[in-house]
Amino acid sequence: MIEPATAEELADELSAAQAAGRTITLVGNNTKSLMAGPLMESDVSISTRRLNRVLQYEPGDLTISVEAGITYRELSAVLAERRQMIPLDPPFSANATMGGIVASNSSGPRRRLYGTARDMVIGMTFATLEGKLIQTGGMVVKNVAGLDMGKLMIGSFGTLAAIAVVNFKLHPMPAVSRTFVRRFDKVGDAIPVCDAVLKSVLQPAAIDLLKQSDGCELYVQAAGNTGVLDRYSREFEGAEVLEGETEQALWTRLREFTPSMLAAHASMAVVRISCPLSEVGKTLESLPAPALARAGSGVCYGYFEDPAEAAGRGVIEFAPQAVRETAALWPSPGSDFAMMEKIKQMFDPGRLLNRRRLYGRI
Repeated sequence: MIEPATAEELADELSAAQAAGRTITLVGNNTKSLMAGPLMESDVSISTRRLNRVLQYEPGDLTISVEAGITYRELSAVLAERRQMIPLDPPFSANATMGGIVASNSSGPRRRLYGTARDMVIGMTFATLEGKLIQTGGMVVKNVAGLDMGKLMIGSFGTLAAIAVVNFKLHPMPAVSRTFVRRFDKVGDAIPVCDAVLKSVLQPAAIDLLKQSDGCELYVQAAGNTGVLDRYSREFEGAEVLEGETEQALWTRLREFTPSMLAAHASMAVVRISCPLSEVGKTLESLPAPALARAGSGVCYGYFEDPAEAAGRGVIEFAPQAVRETAALWPSPGSDFAMMEKIKQMFDPGRLLNRRRLYGRI
């Protein structure tokens, strides 16, 4: 495993590998070894884990620039000192690197309010196979100078270039938060409550639905000042209320639900289904328990101990290596796929970098 210590060294290693026609595996801390396409054998493995510095932090401007190898936990600890945050809530957050989170476009419960990496990344430096370091975007929240090529890297799973530096827009931490828990006998009973929240003036940070064999639970996290939370308390009269460490433990469990399921079931396949908000209930009901829905953003997760039962239901996001080598992980890539192929050809004509990692397609 080659572990460059600078962005320049990263670019040099990529250039040397391409010049020799050597295939390359690019990783951070390898927390997503079960995610997306199979891990193909390669001639060279390169990790960005030693690129782990904070390069520039402007608390007053709510911006920060970090190297790709810093972990979400490390960066969150730095930001917490100023009561600031990057609310991506990715799974594997203790060890996942910021470069890996961006490259996989990982997000979690608070996506409903804050968005994804595309909403928080304001600039980037990436290393190409030609050995060049390309800077795009900047350190200001509004940057409209030309095409932001860094957006191509978000969700590309390292198939185009190696992310070296990422600049983020930050958010202030809310003064207080509170989570309301409602239990229902079936999913259909919970959906009207979800819909009422989404159509109201309330703007919760997260709305998750967890379907289990004995019913389902709805979790609504409110954040802001005490006046806002008191309004939620009136709207959710009778709900269980969680605060402090108990609330934090709940959202940690929901954020890490997929990693915990994978750890408990070695053969498991995890399917991600994106659907309109109006179809969240129908989609969740179609999945075996347990199943999890980000009910405010239309992303549902199904967990299958028999990977064969996952086929055709959506994107197979996690599965054992043997399954990912043969299964149709991304059944319907859509009309944009031809353009994605052209972009891959532009960045990596020799098909050397992270082969098949984009859900087996690229």
